[in-house]
Amino acid sequence: MTATYLRRALRAILPTALLLATAASFLPAAAQDAASFYKGKTVKIIVGFGPGGGYDAYARMIAPALEKAIGATVIVENQPGAGSLTSLNRLYTATPDGLQMTLANGTAAGLGQVLGQDNARYDLAKFEYYGIVSASPWLWLVKPDSDIKSPQDAQKLNRQITWAGSGPTDGLSDGGAVTCEALKLKCKLIIGYKGSSEAALSVFRGETDSVFVSDTSANNYVSSGQARAVANMSRDRSQFFKDLPTIFEMVKLTDEEAFWLDFRGALDKLGRVLLTTPGVPEDRLAYMRGKIKQVLTDAEFVALGEKTQRYIGFIDSDEAKKTAVGLVGDITPDRRERIAHVLTKKYN
Repeated sequence: MTATYLRRALRAILPTALLLATAASFLPAAAQDAASFYKGKTVKIIVGFGPGGGYDAYARMIAPALEKAIGATVIVENQPGAGSLTSLNRLYTATPDGLQMTLANGTAAGLGQVLGQDNARYDLAKFEYYGIVSASPWLWLVKPDSDIKSPQDAQKLNRQITWAGSGPTDGLSDGGAVTCEALKLKCKLIIGYKGSSEAALSVFRGETDSVFVSDTSANNYVSSGQARAVANMSRDRSQFFKDLPTIFEMVKLTDEEAFWLDFRGALDKLGRVLLTTPGVPEDRLAYMRGKIKQVLTDAEFVALGEKTQRYIGFIDSDEAKKTAVGLVGDITPDRRERIAHVLTKKYN
């Protein structure tokens, strides 16, 4: 092979080689743009409740792990108001720079929009989603010696069943209202209790008959002997009550009756949801989604959550948004009006 031939061959392949080398160097640089953006920045996890509650505890558990993963300072900022809707309103119109997110109560957020509440000035279908931290099926609890042993017992009772709650759309009260509507029970909602713990205590004391709580809370109450589970009010079995049938397995429901329980189940599936402002650049979204998934699926992190009873059941961003869009987009105006009536009539 002559020197002249080699020179010609090199001239022929050199442009292609340079192009490949340029492309190879460009792609990693592009992939690193978002990572470089977050280095040294301050990222806020906004919590729509005061310090010390469950959402605050979850956010403060996530913050240091995410901080380590992205090389930014991650802080938790509490902004209580309107059952977490104030923080959602703020995030919805924030600068879409990817430096803020909120750990929201998906149930309250979904109800606020479905009911058209004046203080719900956002659209869940337009937020950007990082994923769902955890979502729990909710259970119907009574005191251990209650005469309500099953849903059928409740349907046969010749008296009013009282349910404990704190407000009309707090998870507790709306869950009770939906249960009463679906099963055609004689009910009365007793609201004004300060949170789920106080509402549950009212059942243990015999002040009320029933309370509607997440399976994580129910696990504590039942295992301590303070309460008994009547039914799992979701289609999904509970990790804590694997032998407890769902309401769909226990009762033959009409399509209309099933709608009410499925609607409430869709709210529950949003759970503790991490979302950010509409319009955040795609590269930053992709980067943060990857890092948040990395943190929330890490075995040591999940084990830490279990140890502190902050259970993690990560659901990715696509599924989170699909759940939210389905919830707020599939409800007709007539159905919205009916839901509002059921959740506000108090069953007096």
